Amino acid sequence: MAGIYLHIPFCKQACYYCNFHFSTSLAQEPAMVTALLKEIEMQKEYLSGAPINTIYFGGGTPSLLPEKDLLRLLEAIYKNFTVNAGAEVTLEANPDDLSPEKLQMLKRAGVNRLSIGIQSFHEEDLKWMHRAHNALQAKDCILHAQDAGFENITIDLIYGGPTLTDAGWENNVQQAIALGVPHLSCYALTVEPGTALDHFIKKKKMPAVDADKAARHFEQLLKWTGEAGYEQYEISNFALKGWHSRHNSSYWQGASYLGLGPSAHSFDTKSRQWNVANNALYIRSLEQGKLNFEKEELTPVMMLNEYLMTALRTSAGCDLQVIATRFGSDKREKIQKEIIKYLQKGWMRQEGEQLILTPAGRLFADGIASELFF
Repeated sequence: MAGIYLHIPFCKQACYYCNFHFSTSLAQEPAMVTALLKEIEMQKEYLSGAPINTIYFGGGTPSLLPEKDLLRLLEAIYKNFTVNAGAEVTLEANPDDLSPEKLQMLKRAGVNRLSIGIQSFHEEDLKWMHRAHNALQAKDCILHAQDAGFENITIDLIYGGPTLTDAGWENNVQQAIALGVPHLSCYALTVEPGTALDHFIKKKKMPAVDADKAARHFEQLLKWTGEAGYEQYEISNFALKGWHSRHNSSYWQGASYLGLGPSAHSFDTKSRQWNVANNALYIRSLEQGKLNFEKEELTPVMMLNEYLMTALRTSAGCDLQVIATRFGSDKREKIQKEIIKYLQKGWMRQEGEQLILTPAGRLFADGIASELFF
């Protein structure tokens, strides 16, 4: 099953930690939608007719889209692709956009899953992050979404920030659980190059990220979500039974997907390509009937390394038999030798052919994967 991702590159304001591609001006929104419609038509063969199982509006802030434009984009996808009945249609949203009226509009348009950028239920954290919403909106938007009939809801939470205490972090997680949110995406505060946060830290205007605090918050998160019945099915993602993200899971499982919009990535299982990360250039190219992207053909070694990186982040882990079948038995044997130190440290366990990181090992997931790279 394939997926489609649409990047909507507009936000009301810039959060200090964000390095995604976006603009705080909505002046180009009509032209952007026209360009996206053109790209949908031009890329209708990219997935080779594979049925579409998931559609994901990311950004940026897709909840800024007017109803007419959201409908036009969805209608174009359904016209140009074979979309499965019951496909998961996710839209990322900020709490301040989710009025009862907006939620009803999203329902009418066909959105059936919301990904809400809560980040924190505490005012001081939201101000420090430079978020557009406040603590009251953080809670109310979830209640409004549930009242509107949305059951499939995920929220983002950020831990490890300088204003977030251990007690505040527990309150954030327990509020989400108490509100009955079935899926949580929880991320450690990360300093990305070129962001406002990076600049402030370098200028000593903000403290550096406390790695010990972030590790402690992560360990606390595992405890609280586990007690509440959530499965950590990927390093940063926790879900009650039956509420895994189908779209994100397809990424981790190596399924093909088409990315639409500026900076969006696409993957056809053999190559990867990414659109120009410039709104004006993206729009101009589509106006001229041209696709503006860079492309990279994936070698077997690149595919193996990517499999290791993504699979080890999941609760299913990495399958040695898959590695032997797809990449050669010599690769399987080398990995089997390399993992002995992680098994001895208690960072990994082996169940038959499956290599699964333990809770302690998940703290070092990316490092472990990179050390196994070929």
